[in-house]
Amino acid sequence: MTTMQLRYHQKSIDELLTYFPLFQGLDPNIVKLVAAGSSFKKMAKHAIIYQVDAPAESVFFLLRGSVKIGAHFDDGREVIKRILHPFSMFGELGIIGEETYRDFASAMTADVQMVVVPISTLTRLLPRYSDLSLRVLNLLGDRLRQVENRLESLIFKDARRRIIDFLKESASRQGKRVGYEMLIKHSLTQQDIANITGTSRQTVTSVLNDLRRANLIYFNRRSILIRDLAKLS
Repeated sequence: MTTMQLRYHQKSIDELLTYFPLFQGLDPNIVKLVAAGSSFKKMAKHAIIYQVDAPAESVFFLLRGSVKIGAHFDDGREVIKRILHPFSMFGELGIIGEETYRDFASAMTADVQMVVVPISTLTRLLPRYSDLSLRVLNLLGDRLRQVENRLESLIFKDARRRIIDFLKESASRQGKRVGYEMLIKHSLTQQDIANITGTSRQTVTSVLNDLRRANLIYFNRRSILIRDLAKLS
């Protein structure tokens, strides 16, 4: 067990929740009320957290590992809508009345750990605590803006631009600076990147190889190194 895993196991649920923006600085008594009906959960790699059309009964707070949110076309093709990293919240649309999940969620790494909060707990507390309600509304507003930005990207940007934007966004979210370079460690296949950017695996391969030939990036199966973020275009 790693140091971080041990630290999480030793903490109470209400302590774990304070890692997340929704609960940071919130009245500790409210956090304890949320934690009272919540649980800590670990998932193996590729495990399904919830399926499309499953009852929307919980909101999930990701502590460790990566999770993908997506859907499947009728022909079996997968589209990845979001890749989530630690301290993200997902499955939250049930708070505003969605009875079932519209997407699926699955673990992308072997070390996924999260806090599971029943939606019934939140819907009971929200009318009573305006501070918590406002925070939830702000987070849902951010989620809506992200959806709108992605839709605009799919409509107005070509495949190369979408792939480059994905690299830049990944660098800003999870990259580690090494001098002038930015290292992104990931567990994505090129097909995953295609599913995220609305392109094909062949297009992703072509664009990544072009960027490598131009000495703008270096990549292997586990990481992408951006040579100079300002020059990536």
